[in-house]
Amino acid sequence: MAGTINKVILIGHLGDEVKMHYFEGGNAIGRFPIATNETYTNKQTGEKVTTTEWHNIVVRNKLAEICEKYLTKGDKIYCEGRIKTRQWEDEAGNKKYTTEIHVVDMTFLTTKKELNKPEQAPDVKIEKTTIQEQSISDVADDDLPF
Repeated sequence: MAGTINKVILIGHLGDEVKMHYFEGGNAIGRFPIATNETYTNKQTGEKVTTTEWHNIVVRNKLAEICEKYLTKGDKIYCEGRIKTRQWEDEAGNKKYTTEIHVVDMTFLTTKKELNKPEQAPDVKIEKTTIQEQSISDVADDDLPF
């Protein structure tokens, strides 16, 4: 294979609310952590062990606004994106690094806002909501037959 791939798929729970930042020109960026868990049995003790990995999620523009509106801490999501590492210097001149997942496709698996609706029966399955980030040029260049 001549090319390379940078693709991440995660299913996890939000660890905090979506933090939004707005820029001139109407662009927006949202950031929030999600937790993924791995459970295994320790062969020596027979004890179940759960480890949690935290991931820094970044969403942009319309996808960020939708996440801010519908997601809260504890919600379960499916997301696809790319790994990106940023570097900067702190006030003391030390180099700092952070690794983020820049999400382009997301599905809300469960949201507390949907689960807490009083008119909804507890055994009703919640419909999945899928959101994909698209630029305006992608939509404008679409060749629709109608």
